[in-house]
Amino acid sequence: MVTRSPRGWSLRTRLLVTQVLLLAVVCAAIGFATEFALQRFLMNQLDEQVVEAGRRSSAIFEFGPPPPPGMDPADRRPPEERSESRRRMMLREDEGPGPAFLNAPGQAIRTIGAVVSSGKPVDAGVITSDGARAELSTTAADQLATLPADEHPRTVRLDGLGRYRVVSFPAHHPGEVVVTGLPTSDVDDTLLWVLVIFCVVAAVALIGAATASIVIVRRQLDPLARVSAAAQQVADLELDRGEVRLPTPIVRVDPAAARTEVGQLGAALNRMLDRIAGALAARHASETRIRQFVADASHELRTPLAAIRGYTELAQRKQAALPDDVAHAMNRVESETERMTHLVEDMLLLARLDTGRPLEREQVDLTRLVVDAVSDAHIAGPGHTWELDLPDEPVTVPGDEARLHQVLANLLANARTHTPPGTSVTTSLSVGDGGAAVLTVHDDGPGIPAWLQPEVFERFARGDSSRSRRGGSTGLGLAIVNAVVRAHGGRIALHSVPGDTEFVVTLPGDTQPSHR
Repeated sequence: MVTRSPRGWSLRTRLLVTQVLLLAVVCAAIGFATEFALQRFLMNQLDEQVVEAGRRSSAIFEFGPPPPPGMDPADRRPPEERSESRRRMMLREDEGPGPAFLNAPGQAIRTIGAVVSSGKPVDAGVITSDGARAELSTTAADQLATLPADEHPRTVRLDGLGRYRVVSFPAHHPGEVVVTGLPTSDVDDTLLWVLVIFCVVAAVALIGAATASIVIVRRQLDPLARVSAAAQQVADLELDRGEVRLPTPIVRVDPAAARTEVGQLGAALNRMLDRIAGALAARHASETRIRQFVADASHELRTPLAAIRGYTELAQRKQAALPDDVAHAMNRVESETERMTHLVEDMLLLARLDTGRPLEREQVDLTRLVVDAVSDAHIAGPGHTWELDLPDEPVTVPGDEARLHQVLANLLANARTHTPPGTSVTTSLSVGDGGAAVLTVHDDGPGIPAWLQPEVFERFARGDSSRSRRGGSTGLGLAIVNAVVRAHGGRIALHSVPGDTEFVVTLPGDTQPSHR
């Protein structure tokens, strides 16, 4: 799978992705800020509860639980006056492990408590979910024993219990510390649920925003899409030749949106196409006049040329009675008349193709045509090596046999004229995609100059001395080839480097020929 770079995305896609990404970043920032603020708020609340529970536990540890009715008033003495045994007894005056203050009123479930003396845990327990007391593990008790008695809440991950927020209060008796803690699970669960809810809401918001953005961006870019479609429509027209009719205006500009960027673009495109249409119309009119002149001139020249050839042939019959210089002159007149007749015929053929006159349409056996053309070329250029590469089965196409023969004859004559003796010329025929016939003429001559290749099919196109006018070349051979191939609905391609020149003609095998 090929993944395109964002540079290759359409403007609509980039706008949509940018909007969704910006919204996602904003949602993420809001979610992070909300989670952070909520975490601070909930942790502050938990710290207040922990500190309150720690103070209550410390007070109960120091003064004991409220005395029951009938208790000896001596037991109400200050803590420093109580006996050590009595203080220890107050730690164990109810059942269950852990300090006695864990069973005092107001203590929440999962509250932990510990009494630390001289850095060693004396007693440590936790209130279970059913309200009973359980003893902490030795590792958890040792963790609580290492906490400083600074009355500041801190988070500790206790062995077997998870995260707790704990606080340590120094007892009145030197070296003793009362530790109390509450679990952070409620805070963590609240933060997790808020995060899940926020993610769901953000996902729904992103989907809704993406849907709305698609609709909004599409509606806002519709005028630009129409401009692009209009420009593509003009780009698909054949502007290089013939009469071109451009739609005017090419883009409908809403007067209310004339001052917008898209409106200004559409107006500028309309003005540009108006100028282009005027230039194309002027060019077409000029080409029409020139082609009409060439057609008329070619037609008119045929009569005097025929008369000249007739008189020349008449004079040649009495060549023995003519002086040598006159006989030589008559030979030259006959030769040049024949060359000029070919030139006029070529120009007249091009003029007829320009006017779109229909060609003959019949099934043409290209295999036989290639064999005949190569045989003629071998007679005309015995100094070249002529080779054939034909398929086993005959290849036929619908078209004008005489014109197709002229196409191949011109290509072979072009190879013979513009390559030195000894050059190998290979003519091959094959069947391509869709039943199209592919005709290739390849030679290993000096090649066509790179600067001439773009215009080699233009009329009267000539290169340097290596491809100069020799052997009666008029500069119209390849132009005729191109015109005839196009009239048959085909195409011709050229590839040429020194030692490798190839003309490839592709003719449709089952479609009607097109006419210009």
